[in-house]
Amino acid sequence: MKTILAIITVAALAGCGVETATTAATAASIKKQELQQGQQTLQRAQQKIDAAVVQMQERATSATAAEDAK
Repeated sequence: MKTILAIITVAALAGCGVETATTAATAASIKKQELQQGQQTLQRAQQKIDAAVVQMQERATSATAAEDAK
């Protein structure tokens, strides 16, 4: 009887360990996706900033050329 009870207890505890490991793996996967999305957002923001800087430089060059032409 004690052996059966011990086997049931071990099986129940092993099941909890598997569930915990699965939960941890899922959480890690979600965090990885969040990190990748954050990096993509950062890259898009940097591209927009770079484009704005180029546009400002072009406008400044045009304004300087227009003043020199006067």
